[in-house]
Amino acid sequence: MRYDVVAIGNALVDVIAAVEDQFLEVEQVVKGSMTLVDADRSAHLYSRITKPTQTSGGSAANTAYGLASLGGRAGFIGKIAEDDLGRVFGHDMKEVGVGFHPGMTSTTEPTGRCIIAVTPDGQRSMSTFLGAASLLDPADISREAVSSGAVLFLEGYLFDRDHAKEAFRTASKYAHAAGRKVSLTLSDSFCVDRHRDDFMALIKNDIDILFCNELELQSLYQTNSYEEALGKLRHDCEFGAVTRDKRGSVVINGDDVVHIEPEPVDQVVDATGAGDMYAAGFLFGFTRGMKIEDCGRLGSLSASEVITHVGPRPLVQLSSLIPNHLR
Repeated sequence: MRYDVVAIGNALVDVIAAVEDQFLEVEQVVKGSMTLVDADRSAHLYSRITKPTQTSGGSAANTAYGLASLGGRAGFIGKIAEDDLGRVFGHDMKEVGVGFHPGMTSTTEPTGRCIIAVTPDGQRSMSTFLGAASLLDPADISREAVSSGAVLFLEGYLFDRDHAKEAFRTASKYAHAAGRKVSLTLSDSFCVDRHRDDFMALIKNDIDILFCNELELQSLYQTNSYEEALGKLRHDCEFGAVTRDKRGSVVINGDDVVHIEPEPVDQVVDATGAGDMYAAGFLFGFTRGMKIEDCGRLGSLSASEVITHVGPRPLVQLSSLIPNHLR
């Protein structure tokens, strides 16, 4: 099968619950960030939340889901275990039309899960037990699947394991050998801090399209100046898309720098998945040869739907929101 995008990332089940800020203080959860936890810590946090919503998740998996919702063809590569959560994940992906290529299933770790605590201001604070997802290695990367996608999409969160970094390099080699574009989302500023040198090497040598938010971009280039960081990105990457929260986003291609206004919404309920959906919208337009400003508008439109409700995935078919002039 031919894909518009093949995504590689952590195969996780998201456990989402509304909490008060006091919960974060008591449980020592870092607000607005992603923290890696072990199995015991994950079980403890799970016992402390009420009325959670469970759905297959993970950043790159959400982007694949969003692309399928827009009417695109998406594939996903990630590692799960032969357990209940693994079966939930696989079923959810296939049900929405995402081609799932799990590689070799784990026999030593359970399927990973991410406990997402959502505070009243819509901020999400994630405590992630990677489980089987952390075991992804080059042997799990299907050259046939990667080569069948117009764009390869890599999730920065996977950079927390050396064998996963090597899997990225393997996948990038396969993609470029087939004449495909390679994209990366930086995922989290703390993740960037942990792996800055490796990220920079990957970006300069292998990445054609970079997705990040303003904080991640400044962390990458170790500067407090957004303009300085953006200027450096223009020299390091052919295409870039930088989200800036209420200030919209900026998309770049060489000397072209275009500001995209945010789509208006009545209320931000939960920011989980906003960046994932932005990437989905951008790549949907990109794989159809649209101008970068229209790719950015589709990204903003896709993100605007998912922030109006709890959960990282759209509740409506995103294709129904695309204005006629962008179809």
